[in-house]
Amino acid sequence: MNTSSATVYSLIRPATIWKELPLLIGFNLLLVATAYISFNLPFSPVPITGQTFGVLLIAMALGRVRAVGVIAAYLLEGVAGLPVFAGGTAGLPIIVGPTGGYLIGFLAGAYVIGWLADRGWDKSYLMSVLAMIIGSVIIFAFGLIWLGTLVPANLLLSMGLIPFLPGSVVKIALAAVILPSLWKFVKRP
Repeated sequence: MNTSSATVYSLIRPATIWKELPLLIGFNLLLVATAYISFNLPFSPVPITGQTFGVLLIAMALGRVRAVGVIAAYLLEGVAGLPVFAGGTAGLPIIVGPTGGYLIGFLAGAYVIGWLADRGWDKSYLMSVLAMIIGSVIIFAFGLIWLGTLVPANLLLSMGLIPFLPGSVVKIALAAVILPSLWKFVKRP
């Protein structure tokens, strides 16, 4: 059994599920809470939220398998109608709307960041920051590709990237500072 299969197997054993469930639910609630930190911009259909901070922290703390599980559950909750997306919104229209690419990008970003964390990038401040920068680039790429189908090309960067860069720097720095304090609570399989 390879390492990835062993990790998945170790997470589905009944004894492990009962230990993991509170941790995973806690991180899911963290992501929901960060979605409620939301500010609409008058010139963009994409709000500024705390979600990216949540995704970065979750992926670095939990690693690839558990982070992808938490993010996938979050997306399914939102599509199912629970008010978990930015500002308490929900439903499939959010996924196919202007923010949908960013939301799907959370899943891809969490996978890559978690994969890097599984390889030890979470144990160094510099490497953690680099992993989160890479993840943020992935999230922005997904978001911009989708947003580009909905807004004029000449407005894409001013609506979907530039206003979000200062906040991204703050979110990455904050997540990198908080991450070491999570190590005592989060043990990776």
